[in-house]
Amino acid sequence: MKKNIIVQFLILLILVAIFITTISLYNLRTVSIKSSVSNAEAISEVIKNGLDLHIDNPNMDEFLKSISSIKNIKSLWLARSSNINTQFGNLTFKNPKDDIDKKVLRTGITEYKITEALIHTDVRVSVPYKTTTTCIRCHQSKIGETLGVISVVLDVSTLKEIGIKSIYIIFLIVFISVAGIFLLSKKVFNPYLSLYTKLTENINQAKVGKFENIDIPEGLTTEVVQVTEDYNNLITIFKDTSLDIDTKLQGFVGYRDKSTQNTNPLNESKNIIDNLSNLYQFKKQVELDNTKGEIYTRIAQVFENKFNLKNFTFFEIDIKKQKMQKIISVGESLYCHDSIKDNPHLCRAARTKSDVISIDFHESCPYFNKKNKFYYCLNIDIVENLYLIVHFVTDTKEELEEIKNKSLFINRFLKEARPAVEVKLLMQALEESAFKDGLTQLYNRKFLDEHLKKLLPQIKRDKKKIGLLMLDMDHFKAVNDEYGHDVGDKVLKELSKILEENVRESDILVRYGGEEFMVLLIGVDTEENALAIAHKIGAKVRENEIDVYAGTIIKKTVSIGLSMYPDDSNLFDTVIKNADIALYEAKSSGRDKVVRFSKEHKTSVELF
Repeated sequence: MKKNIIVQFLILLILVAIFITTISLYNLRTVSIKSSVSNAEAISEVIKNGLDLHIDNPNMDEFLKSISSIKNIKSLWLARSSNINTQFGNLTFKNPKDDIDKKVLRTGITEYKITEALIHTDVRVSVPYKTTTTCIRCHQSKIGETLGVISVVLDVSTLKEIGIKSIYIIFLIVFISVAGIFLLSKKVFNPYLSLYTKLTENINQAKVGKFENIDIPEGLTTEVVQVTEDYNNLITIFKDTSLDIDTKLQGFVGYRDKSTQNTNPLNESKNIIDNLSNLYQFKKQVELDNTKGEIYTRIAQVFENKFNLKNFTFFEIDIKKQKMQKIISVGESLYCHDSIKDNPHLCRAARTKSDVISIDFHESCPYFNKKNKFYYCLNIDIVENLYLIVHFVTDTKEELEEIKNKSLFINRFLKEARPAVEVKLLMQALEESAFKDGLTQLYNRKFLDEHLKKLLPQIKRDKKKIGLLMLDMDHFKAVNDEYGHDVGDKVLKELSKILEENVRESDILVRYGGEEFMVLLIGVDTEENALAIAHKIGAKVRENEIDVYAGTIIKKTVSIGLSMYPDDSNLFDTVIKNADIALYEAKSSGRDKVVRFSKEHKTSVELF
């Protein structure tokens, strides 16, 4: 930059010198022409006066020759007008020599012509000779009328030589002046140019987060030195303040994008504040979400829209119950699902309570079965024994590294959502405690009453069926009487376990009261399928051995009544009553059997 300024200043000085020289040349030429014209006019005046005095003198030609011999006069001639030829005939005056003479005779205005060569320069001047009071004594003309032309050709080469010498002197003076000005200005401007260069470098360094003070050059004015010192003080304050802000804000977010290293700390702080604002807004939104599912969906949207993640899965693992539930899946990611879905304890992230990442040369997780993919698993401890595993999959190592860089910030979103998820789980637990039986952990009658309000309209819309099984433990009172209520409770728990193992997750299990249970087979196709399930449950109960105490084993049986909705009735209360009637028929006809409700059963009960 410094060189550019010097070159530009030098070019400016040269242009000024050229301009001055050009103006001098122009002025010199103009002066030469004017001087030549003035000389020609002076000579013409001498000739005019001579003509007035010697017009009748026979030595007139000698007079003209004497004037022609004057230095720098190359030629001299006189031209007469047509009036003179008419009046006096052929005199000393000649006819017009060329068009210039004719023009001057016609217009009465002085004309000149410049003929320039490499060395010599001539100026031809034609001056009109006009009638005066003296002339009218002899000539028949009016005062002011052009009688003739006096033409003189002057050699102005001497003036040209003088002018060229003057130009050399002027150019030399200008060159010396320019050089002097340049050297003087360079010495004066150098400290300012140096300051400008340092200031430019300092600002460029500041753009990438490097704040340095400027060394003040010598030769600056007091005012400039003071401004530079103020700038250094400002940079020092800015550096300390911006770095302090950046460090403290970094502690809130816990994330720095490595691609933004060596950037202005203020820009980085702005990004961090934006991230904090996003976190705050996210936290407020998840606090207003109604369910845990809505919270997880919102987190997934953040991962897609903010972090540009394309393949990930959320799943919960309950270590105590050994259950795994896939909640949200985006793209293709959970390649280990088949290996761990029935054995959640195999999940390394849940078992070690730490993140699991793809590693070169060996696999950190042996159950990820996609060799050309890379993975990153985050573990979030939601509540005791319940973990949220966020499983990311990438196609390249670069994408994996990007997730690593963002993992702290991703964790901040998950941690901000964790209290809201925990609240939803507690609310869910409270609801389940109100809707579940404390002994068997099956749903109770209160849940059934509430759930049927949503379930039955959906069954009608989908035109599906519900198979209702009403179960009752045979001779249950005898167990309590003989072994005590604790053994009776154990028998009921065993029955609930058998029910959970032999129905689908979509089916509903209810402890209806005492030793009486209800199974709602949702969407069962036919009553034959419902009867098959009922017989399967009866067989499992019959085969089950219950260890009472000290090696004492007992076996129990159940009686089951079946009614179909809406085949038997469009009113579910009636279906419940029908299943209860069928159960009564099973117990009264010998127990340990399954009875399908029929209208005959209803009639016999009513008669009884």
